[in-house]
Amino acid sequence: QYIGDRGVRSKEDAAAFIDDRYRQSYLEHGYGLYAVELKDGTHIGMCGFVRRDTLPGPDIGFAFLPEYERQGFGYESAAAMMKYGHDALGFTTVYAITSPDNDASGSLLEKLGFTFDKLVSSGEDTVKLFVSRI
Repeated sequence: QYIGDRGVRSKEDAAAFIDDRYRQSYLEHGYGLYAVELKDGTHIGMCGFVRRDTLPGPDIGFAFLPEYERQGFGYESAAAMMKYGHDALGFTTVYAITSPDNDASGSLLEKLGFTFDKLVSSGEDTVKLFVSRI
């Protein structure tokens, strides 16, 4: 619901999107999004850092399959990523954006220590910008 349409309609589209967007992030920045899985190997979502041209630093993001939302996986994976970002990547400030009506993600970000900064334009949309100084 809160992730924009990326135009992925086939396996080929998905492969190109992964190569162009996610693999490129690792090459350019040394970080990206990681799969989140259960102990049995079931993939339930993703969490990690992206680098947007519109923000002055790394941006944490997360998304989960609907059946795994609101079970603590978002907090657990994002808290681990924040620790990794600080300890391994040397981040001192991390950003996050949400849709204005995405209260669940906003609450999770606040639980992680983020504070709401302001509303900003992101393309054609307005989003909430959160900031964490770690």
